[in-house]
Amino acid sequence: MAFIVNSKIQIQDLTNMFPFTKYSKIYYAVSGILILAAIASLIVFGLKFGIEFTGGSTMEVDFTSHRPSNEAISKALAEFSLGDIVVQPTGSNGVVLQFKGIDEATHQKVLTKLQALAPLQEKSFQYIGPSVGQDLKNKTEIAILLALVSITFYIAFAFRKISRPVSSWKYGITSLVALFHDVLIPVGVFSLLGHFLNVEITIPIIAALLTILGFSVHDTIVIFDRIRENILRRGVKSFDETVDWSLNQTIGRSISTVVTVLLVMFSLFFFGGETLKYFSLALIIGITSGAYSSIFIASPLLVSWQKWSEKRLAKR
Repeated sequence: MAFIVNSKIQIQDLTNMFPFTKYSKIYYAVSGILILAAIASLIVFGLKFGIEFTGGSTMEVDFTSHRPSNEAISKALAEFSLGDIVVQPTGSNGVVLQFKGIDEATHQKVLTKLQALAPLQEKSFQYIGPSVGQDLKNKTEIAILLALVSITFYIAFAFRKISRPVSSWKYGITSLVALFHDVLIPVGVFSLLGHFLNVEITIPIIAALLTILGFSVHDTIVIFDRIRENILRRGVKSFDETVDWSLNQTIGRSISTVVTVLLVMFSLFFFGGETLKYFSLALIIGITSGAYSSIFIASPLLVSWQKWSEKRLAKR
């Protein structure tokens, strides 16, 4: 009797569920457009890296009375041949200056020139050599690559007991595709921001990208784990139906998790100050993209791959 009741509940759940995988071509088209746009932006504009990666000097000062205009500051420092000077206002009277690397003597001359514009207090000065910046850039690329590969192998290992109808390594590959999707889109956005608004890729943004990888794969694993449970309970009669059922069971949890995180990120973006603004923006874009890819890319991609494999076997 319990089995009959349980079967009725399952049938009712299946009839009320939303067929996510039915519209997979639409999801692929949307993601394809976004990815192509991101790649095009990277090819045309590239990325504007901060001095942590390119080398140079950064100085933060706080004017005690009034803050001179950006044009006045740039004009006053033109005689020192500092290259492209980036003037970034912070707070009510603060300014962060970025320019090519200088020695201590030139640093003191720059400080004196700024004091001639208005009284100020220097908060920090930092110089990073070009070799150190290039080494940091190489290590950052290696860190992201190792994170992607490690996550792929972990998922393949975690799902090693599930070999039908989709092999365990395919779970790892589809999650890797979703992760590339989640990182590439915010990187493309920052390529545009770097070109039009002079926004630079800094260490906090790299930290945000690595955080996005962890958040995205966590959401994907939750859905994959539910697919595995349903396969073990119901068998592998209809894989697309099992995936749809699993997505309907987990979508409430995915949405609520993303919304709560985004509330914090939007708070940081609007009230966290200039230093956290683009860090939180990277997380907002990446976490939103990660939630989308976990539901609409990774899981439907498993179904598409399984159907393609069946068609290929049928032709033999």
